[in-house]
Amino acid sequence: MPLGPLRQVAIVGIGITELSRASERSGLDLAAEALRLALDDAGLGPDDVDGLFTNVGYPLAVDYDRMAEAFGLRIRAALQTWTHGRFVGPALQAAVQAVALGTAEVAACAAGVAFSGLGVVGGADDLEGLRQGGGSHGELPHYGMTAPGAGAAMALRRYCARYGQDPELISAVPMAFRRHARLNPNAQMTKPLEPADYVAQPYVVEPLRRPDFALLSDGGGCLLVTTVERARDLRRPAVIVGGMQGLHAGRDEFIFAPPGLGVFSQGDTRRAETNPVYAMAGLSGPGDVDSLQLYDAFSPNVVFVLERFGFTGEGEALEWLQNGRIELGGDLPTNTAGGLLSEAHICGWGHLIEATRQLRGQAGPRQVPGCEVVQWATPFGDSLIFCKDR
Repeated sequence: MPLGPLRQVAIVGIGITELSRASERSGLDLAAEALRLALDDAGLGPDDVDGLFTNVGYPLAVDYDRMAEAFGLRIRAALQTWTHGRFVGPALQAAVQAVALGTAEVAACAAGVAFSGLGVVGGADDLEGLRQGGGSHGELPHYGMTAPGAGAAMALRRYCARYGQDPELISAVPMAFRRHARLNPNAQMTKPLEPADYVAQPYVVEPLRRPDFALLSDGGGCLLVTTVERARDLRRPAVIVGGMQGLHAGRDEFIFAPPGLGVFSQGDTRRAETNPVYAMAGLSGPGDVDSLQLYDAFSPNVVFVLERFGFTGEGEALEWLQNGRIELGGDLPTNTAGGLLSEAHICGWGHLIEATRQLRGQAGPRQVPGCEVVQWATPFGDSLIFCKDR
């Protein structure tokens, strides 16, 4: 078992701005507010922050160095990944590692994003697809796929064909998250979404309809992490980072599918997954998780996370999640603030903030009773486990 950051680091402050489809505010402005809110939440000041970690920069957000300069921070450990939301987990993991190793004492994990100023995501004008080998969202113009949703749709179609499932069952995912968003006063999408509403929506890439696609949003989010020892002297209950596992890549991996089902996969055999995140956190397995927060860029991500992390067996998740099982009051309340599909798309920070709220007991009408363990995960293999301070 690695020594590393295991139970040494905690989330001590969270901040999230107003979330909207389009804001007149800049990404820098949104990030500043999120940081200020997180500092107030923790009872810390800007001079306490010496680490800065983000998963997005220009053109969607502001780069880390300009952020530090504008906020008057003195940073001795920083990281900015490529501008993609899926790096939200690795950005937080890097901050946890920095604090555990002593290269930072208080690390701010923050971003302010403005999708409204970005223009087209995907399509003929998206430069991602011009990169060698295609874009990392699955934009493959040489295969006729110029937007991220195509790969997710193909993976679900392949899944349903392989396991004899009805693709229309995927509607349970956006409907569940919309119900959660309706309990969230900061969510973008609060209009009811029931079966008749779902089927009335057009296909974007069959079998996925408009509600199966993440929103485009403007907003900011921030989490502050420090040592558990210091956290216990601060304003809020410590939320312990109990376990982590990294982002996967390779010949069988695809961003929006498990190995063996994705567009990039060089083989079509699904493999048994090894998920050390549970043992690292001192858990026996996924059955110990009270709430799941996951990167839901597209509805099928839920199916693929459930199977990749062993909540269900192979080919079983689409049927398993029916009948309210992933809703509040169900077996595994998932994306309880509404997720990227209904709360907002601020590149994943909303999921991590909601995980913290749940463990603090601050989720209001969305609160999962007795919540002590929350997992954050993606269909591409990375994960974090958050626990109450026991």
